[in-house]
Amino acid sequence: MPLSRLEELADTIRHPDRAEPCVGATVVVGLASCSLAAGAGPVYDTLKRDFERSRVEGVTIRKAGCIGLCYLEPLVQVRQGGAETVTYARVDAERAHAIFQRHICGGAVQTQWAVPPEAVPAPHPEGVQLRIVLRNCGVIDPESIDDYVHAGGYRALATVLASMSPADVVKVVRRSGLRGRGGGGFPTGIKWELCLDAQADEKYVLCNAGEGDPGGFLSRCILEGDPYAILEAMTIGGYAIGARQGYIHVRADYSLAIQRVQTAIAEARRRGLLGDGVLGSGFSFDISLKRGVGGFVSGEETALFQSVDGRRPMPRPRPPFPAEAGLYGKPTLVNSVETWANIPPIINNGADWFAGIGTPRSKGTKVVGLAGKVSKPGLVEVPMGTTIRRVIEEAGGGVRGGKTLKAVHVGGPAGGCLPAGDLDVPLDYDALGQAGAALGTGVLVVMDEGTCMVDVARYFLEFAHEESCGKCAPCREGTQRMLEIATRITRGQGRPGDVQKLERLGETIRRSSLCGLGRSAPNPVLSTITRFPDEYHAHVVERRCPAHVCNGLLSYQILEERCLGCGICLRNCPVSAVVGEPGQPHRIKQDRCIRCGECARQCGFEAVVLR
Repeated sequence: MPLSRLEELADTIRHPDRAEPCVGATVVVGLASCSLAAGAGPVYDTLKRDFERSRVEGVTIRKAGCIGLCYLEPLVQVRQGGAETVTYARVDAERAHAIFQRHICGGAVQTQWAVPPEAVPAPHPEGVQLRIVLRNCGVIDPESIDDYVHAGGYRALATVLASMSPADVVKVVRRSGLRGRGGGGFPTGIKWELCLDAQADEKYVLCNAGEGDPGGFLSRCILEGDPYAILEAMTIGGYAIGARQGYIHVRADYSLAIQRVQTAIAEARRRGLLGDGVLGSGFSFDISLKRGVGGFVSGEETALFQSVDGRRPMPRPRPPFPAEAGLYGKPTLVNSVETWANIPPIINNGADWFAGIGTPRSKGTKVVGLAGKVSKPGLVEVPMGTTIRRVIEEAGGGVRGGKTLKAVHVGGPAGGCLPAGDLDVPLDYDALGQAGAALGTGVLVVMDEGTCMVDVARYFLEFAHEESCGKCAPCREGTQRMLEIATRITRGQGRPGDVQKLERLGETIRRSSLCGLGRSAPNPVLSTITRFPDEYHAHVVERRCPAHVCNGLLSYQILEERCLGCGICLRNCPVSAVVGEPGQPHRIKQDRCIRCGECARQCGFEAVVLR
């Protein structure tokens, strides 16, 4: 196809404003997994039914992905030309009907259900957030390619095919300073350059969406809310390294993400944005979706190749590296969903623009998943270099229930725990590494004073052991031994020297495991031993759990001076551990007590205490 035809197609995408704008009101209902779990399906159905019955003119009902305010779902936005967008939170079918009748038809904003405008993430810098990766999530209809094009989609691909060589694209990505967002932080431009320089008759592009971190839902959110951005980015990556085929590897239980990616692939093929002669050029590229088992080890690059090929995901030694011998033994470019989502904005705005955001060695933004004891759980996107404390306080609203912040676990199973006093460390690969944590995939688990750090370490050990592929002995056997020791400590059976054994085993696993996932498995334990040594001492030596979490170290006791002998604890004890005569102080048989706490909950005189 002549260059003039390519430029004509590219020009159409570069000027989406030529399309006729939508007039009147647009009602947007969030329909991501979090929204649907909260009941957004009936809300959408109610609004659609009301619209069809009323036949009101100039109103459009649309769906969108997750905007990041998971704690307020289901969300409904009313966007009206010239007026400020109104966002309604925790909408049910009844409220949806009222909003349609009173606001959409009657013009009266229902302020009692509306979210303050400043609480809604904006696409431009505002407060702590800066949305680059999440620019379209919650804004466009993820199943509409027209919506994506009108939002500037495919402009980057058109620019690349019209005026840039593969080497030019790689140079821009390298100059931008983008580092892999999948956990390792390897410079993306170097990875692309290695794949470009590799000599082979076939190359592949791969998107790693095999999200396996506890509390991680970033990849799912992007695929559900902005799938075309990933297709565009992968097509640019294919052009840059000389690949003709790409694969998106998604865990099989991400049903909505799978559905929307499949819809996007089919529509992109129909529009000539995938397949032979992309955008009328001489470049051909296609993408297929592969379902995976979703295990944590599937996120490891070499294990990912086996999962795509339909085999059990098992890491292999490196070298050779994926850029030399990856999928099917061919050079393969692997990036995470978040990494891919950064590519179109970098091409559109330039490497210097992206490099001007963040820190000297960690450029751009980072999407952070806020979980645990935080007031506003969900997804936020902040510039690299933003402190953890600021993310939690400004974006997360602080600790839930006004409790005291104790610690934050940073980076998932490969990360570590930081105490409340050390949270002024910036979100930066190097800074977090020096602090004994890791940025990982960006999950921040907030913990209050009711969290036991020894139990947290035991939880992550249990996860690491269950998710171990079992191929190498240090990870397979080492995590099992560490889990046994940690479990023993939380049950009140800790022995002198147990903490030292955990440290020795952890260092051995770090040095000798086959893959990065195994080498990082001890991190949560080692970081809690370093940062919270008093809690380990309390568990092992003093036989107590300061947070009152570990049942093996707890005992419920009845204070004689407060007990009236009413018998309510005796009647409600499920194992008959409470004994005593009516009108006389009761007592608890410790050898029978299962520490369920029912006696304390039932007592109206605060006579039952936990020690």
